[in-house]
Amino acid sequence: MQVSVVGVDLGKNSCSLLGLDASGRAVLRRRLRRENVVTFLAGLPKCVVAMEACCGAHHMGRALAEAGHEVRLMSPEYVRPYVKAQKNDDRDAEAIAEAATRPTMRFVTLKSEEQLDMQSLHRVRDRLVGERTALMNQIRSLLLERGVVVPQGKAKLAAAMSDLLNGDEKPLPARIRALMADLLEEWRALDERISAFDAEFADAAKANPGAQRLMSIPGVGPLNATALSAAIGDAATFARGRDLAAWLGLVPRQVTTGGKPRLVGITKRGSKYLRKMLIQGARAALPVLRASDTRLGAWLRGLLARAHVNTAAVALAGKMARIAWALLRYGQVYSAAPAA
Repeated sequence: MQVSVVGVDLGKNSCSLLGLDASGRAVLRRRLRRENVVTFLAGLPKCVVAMEACCGAHHMGRALAEAGHEVRLMSPEYVRPYVKAQKNDDRDAEAIAEAATRPTMRFVTLKSEEQLDMQSLHRVRDRLVGERTALMNQIRSLLLERGVVVPQGKAKLAAAMSDLLNGDEKPLPARIRALMADLLEEWRALDERISAFDAEFADAAKANPGAQRLMSIPGVGPLNATALSAAIGDAATFARGRDLAAWLGLVPRQVTTGGKPRLVGITKRGSKYLRKMLIQGARAALPVLRASDTRLGAWLRGLLARAHVNTAAVALAGKMARIAWALLRYGQVYSAAPAA
């Protein structure tokens, strides 16, 4: 039995395997416990092992690569069209194997353990930020139920809470004041945990040459730099900067009918977190960049003259992604070109 490509449908406990020979005929079908997959595949002759880029795929991919196999990871949305008839684990494995043989398929580069660790830290921090936002919204709603309207903004809410709990006037019942004090303590604990993550990201950015290069881009700080360097690596996966921007969903979506192309909003594909961080960085850098006497500043002023500021911020985020690709790909530092 000569296996050319093995498709692996990863599950939490069990995995389905399907092997194809050089002609594309199915010659191997197995269902194994997850912990036995690497051992079984290590006993096969060197071949292509394909998986969807999902949770645990990079760890298993590194183990299979060490065993001598060529590992190909694919986005699940690219595999879905190859699923035939009713969906089940065996047909998913067959679809993965078939998709891996297509010459136009786009593959995901295996991430190192350091990259995955950094991404894990970012996911936990993002969850904590979401919990803090939910907590602040709950505090606002509880106060609003008692006729206390707080202006928008984190600092204004903190000041209002301090006045309500420490001021001379006591507009809230004693039990509600105690509840607010408890919620405020929870808020402070979340702030401390988030600040600890921020300090860790700052230290990691100083120790990472790629992150240091990214921080030379206006609007990119330690948080954005570590997130981008962990997700992208050396950027060799992408042939050009526009491919990276498209991977992040920061390019216009095209709708073509009757041979007439029309560009609408951005595609919003890829990592929502990275896209959000780049857009936030672009919003922060936009006022300074638009006033600068640089080529980027002139481009921004021309864009703002004909488009909304939100559109300009998203367009600037896309340009930042292209610059980030160039810096990581060629090992350079950003230098603003003077306006012509």
